[in-house]
This record gives sequence, structure tokens and C-alpha cells, in this order.
Amino acid sequence: MIQDTEKLQLAALRDRIDEIDLKIGQLISERAECAQEVAEVKKANSDGSDIIYYRPEREAQVLRKAMERNQGPLGDEEMARLFREIMSACLALEQPIKVAFLGPEGTFTEQAALKHFGHSAITLPFSAIDDVFREVESGAVQYGVVPVENSTEGVVNHTLDSFMGSNLKICGEVVLRIHQHLLVSDVTKTDSITRIYSHSQSLAQCRKWLDAHYPNAERVAVNSNAEAAKRLKGEWNAAAIAGEMAADKYELTKLAENIEDQPDNSTRFLIIGTQVVEASGVDKTSVVISMRNEPGALHDLLVPFQTHKIDLTRVETRPSRTGNWNYVFFIDFNGHKDDENVQAALKEVGSRAADIKMLGSYPQGVL
Repeated sequence: MIQDTEKLQLAALRDRIDEIDLKIGQLISERAECAQEVAEVKKANSDGSDIIYYRPEREAQVLRKAMERNQGPLGDEEMARLFREIMSACLALEQPIKVAFLGPEGTFTEQAALKHFGHSAITLPFSAIDDVFREVESGAVQYGVVPVENSTEGVVNHTLDSFMGSNLKICGEVVLRIHQHLLVSDVTKTDSITRIYSHSQSLAQCRKWLDAHYPNAERVAVNSNAEAAKRLKGEWNAAAIAGEMAADKYELTKLAENIEDQPDNSTRFLIIGTQVVEASGVDKTSVVISMRNEPGALHDLLVPFQTHKIDLTRVETRPSRTGNWNYVFFIDFNGHKDDENVQAALKEVGSRAADIKMLGSYPQGVL
């Protein structure tokens, strides 16, 4: 009797789920039709120049609203991820987005690209950060994704240096929680591991764990975690440190999970493109500033930001290309370039600096 009651209850709930699924499907189709109409309106009002289909500020606003409206039981980020994929599929109806990322396939950078653009984007791997910049500059792809800093290992200098000779803009950012796993292949003899492959930063992020569990294993730095994962099929005495995507891509087994020394280990990635992004309401701005080589230069640079109550989130120093012992400052701060206090601060900085270059204003990462 109890089993019959349970069957009736489950049948009723499944019928209800089917009804809801029907409505969800209809609403998604309706949204997709609206996206197609948006594309037609843009084409009809185009002057023949390139049409911008992807609006980072608009998508950030939609995701934030999805999180604000969420009443559970799904978490806010899970709800936003669902909307992210819906928007990605709808945008592909307008124009599929091509995105270059620092490869090969299976890297954390690819994971960041899919997190930001959704799985309907066309992602293309490139072997160097320079190549990613070059592809975007040439127009072969609309956007690129490159790592810029890790919470434990610091800044990615190659990315900062690439901005020095480029006119590309920062269009967005995405922060990815980094979980490292010790991976083995079907030919690995797990009790005979004498070599561990990974990117140099990943080896550094897992140093204490490796010291405790594999103190005598050779640690071999390669160009990427994905490359480390690819090497395992031919080596019975080797393991690799890489992420979930690499494990799935190369059909590897996790011998140990989440082996990073810092549990809150995260990497920030930048979205690079050619467009100027309008304010979304919660924005960040990045600039490169060259100061004259004189006493108090750094103080003079920072005072206007304090005066106008602008929160600096990062200040990095890099050698200038204009001469020995000259330096430039890469600065990130909260706010959009069109905000009154930001304009006032940058005007004061400009009067004191040798040069100031706007890298971009863009929505703060939502996911």
C-alpha cells in the first residue's frame, strides 16, 4: 500500500516536471526568437560597418539580475550559469562568437573562456599569449582570453607586456577557482611514479603537497597543464598535475584531487577585443601609466585616486621599453572611465604622468 502511494506521488511530480519543462522550452524558444529579431534590427540600422552583437555590459546586467531575482533552492551562481548558457546559445543565432585562448585544449584558459562565453562560442587554442593577441588584432577572431594573475603565484608578466605594444582593449574579466589534480593514464604504474609533469605555476601551487607525497619524483615544467596531460599515454612511470577539463579531454584518472596548497587558489583572466564597453553599473578600469623618473613619482600617481575615493585593486610595475631603469605602472581600479570621479582622477594623473594609456573599462566578473 505504501509503495502504491509512493508511485502515485512520484507520477504526479513527474507530470508536473514535464509541464514545467514544456513551459521552459517554450520560453527559451521565445527568447531565441527575440535574439534573432535583435540581430535583424541591428542589420537594418547598420551603416555597413561591423555590427556588434556581443555586449559585455548588457550580459553582465542580465546575469546580475538573474542572481538578484533568484529565490532558491539553486544557488545564485548556478542560476547565473544556466542563464549564461541560454544567452550563449541565443547569441550564436545572431552571430557565433570566435574566441582565441591560450592552449592547447584542456587548459584552465579554455575553461575560463567557456565559463565567460558559454559552450556555444567557438573556441580556438593558440600556443602563446602573443598569438592570442595577434589573432584578435587581425580580426580572425572577435575576442581572446589570456591569464593575467594568480592569487598565490602573482602576475603573468607576458600578458602585461603584450599590452605595451597592442591597441586591443580589455572587454571583460573572469575569475576561475583553480583545483589541481594528480592525473594518471591507463598505462601508469601508480606505485612507480618518478616523474610529474605540469606548468611551472601549477608545480609551485602544489609544492607542499608534492614534498609530502612525492619528495623524490622529478618535477618537469612544460608549457601548459594540458600538454602535461597529453604526455602521460606514453609513459608508465609519470603523472601530471592538471584540472578537470584536461582529465576529461585526455581520458585520465584522478589519483588525488584538489592537491593545491592554498584552497582558495584562483586565477584571473582577461577578455581582450577591439570594442569600447559601456558602463554596466559595476565596472572596473585598467590603465598603463608612465611616470617621469623623479623623486615622489609613485606618490604623485596614487594621490588623485585617494582624493577622488577610487578603490585601487591592483598596482603592478613593469620595465618600460623607452629606456633602462624607466618603469610603467599597470593599475586596476573600481569604476568606469565615464564616471565623473574617474575622469577627474585620470585628468589629474595625466597632468603629472609622462603618458597614460587606457586599456579598457569593463564589467567586473559576475561568475
